[in-house]
Amino acid sequence: MGAALALASRGIGQTTPNPSVGCVIVRDGRVVGRGHTQPGGRPHAEAMALEQAGEAARGACAHVTLEPCAHNSVRGPACADSLIAAGVARVVVAAADLDPRTNGKGIARLAAAGIAVTSGVRTAEAEAGLAGFLTRLRHGRPHITLKLAVSLDGAIAMADGRSRWLTSPRARAATHLLRSRCDLIVVGRGTWDADAPTLDVRLPTLEPRSPRVGVVGRAGGLPAHVAHFADLAAVAADPALHVLVEGGMGLAASLLAADLVDTLVLHRAPILIGAGRTLGDIGLNDLAHAHGRWAAAPAFMLGPDGIERFTRIR
Repeated sequence: MGAALALASRGIGQTTPNPSVGCVIVRDGRVVGRGHTQPGGRPHAEAMALEQAGEAARGACAHVTLEPCAHNSVRGPACADSLIAAGVARVVVAAADLDPRTNGKGIARLAAAGIAVTSGVRTAEAEAGLAGFLTRLRHGRPHITLKLAVSLDGAIAMADGRSRWLTSPRARAATHLLRSRCDLIVVGRGTWDADAPTLDVRLPTLEPRSPRVGVVGRAGGLPAHVAHFADLAAVAADPALHVLVEGGMGLAASLLAADLVDTLVLHRAPILIGAGRTLGDIGLNDLAHAHGRWAAAPAFMLGPDGIERFTRIR
């Protein structure tokens, strides 16, 4: 399952409207097929792994990070049916598919065909990689990640608004990696006008994974390739699975006030600014309401900067 999870991570941000899934097929202790969801959502991971395995899939065990789909579409057959037709003997599943077209039906179909099914293996890890897909099903909107570069005293810019550069080149490279795992990156109109950011991925070999670019606010004067969003509701209505928001202060505060941030990523630089700019009002009217909202992942260092990640507890 660890190998399947690693395969699934390759497609995050590239498979919309489908989730990024990994599949590893093992027979007699040897891997005979590997697959992960391809760009645009097809082929599915199981289809790719089964094609690679061929006849070796018969009697084998398939490890999949998401319950095999149970519905046919014009883009391909149901993966549960493909696994049955291939003659696999066992399927190990990490996470349940909450899509009502499959939810439980994929596992039930496999079991009805006499295939042994084990579910719930490394579920938390699988669901972390499926965050965009699951947020879409649970809340009807994309999974929104807010990334902020901050000083030790919580400032995100100098008093005059300058913020280049709070963090080191290594931390900025991590931002490009984060961009490559999203299918839409959004900034506020103020940030767009002040910084003219390219918002692309500038890491060797990952340049093709640059996400779509969007701006929230005034529409006039935007380049043709930049999507315009009038407000947060328009962002939430976008068909993307993974949205990354990098600025500015007003947009970040509005997202937090509207409780639309699912993941918060802080790049904390070892500097003090003093009279700098902070987020401002995020709608908090009682300190008690600030507690119990965020679960922290283990922090780590990239060069001089601390990288902190928090998940909204819902």
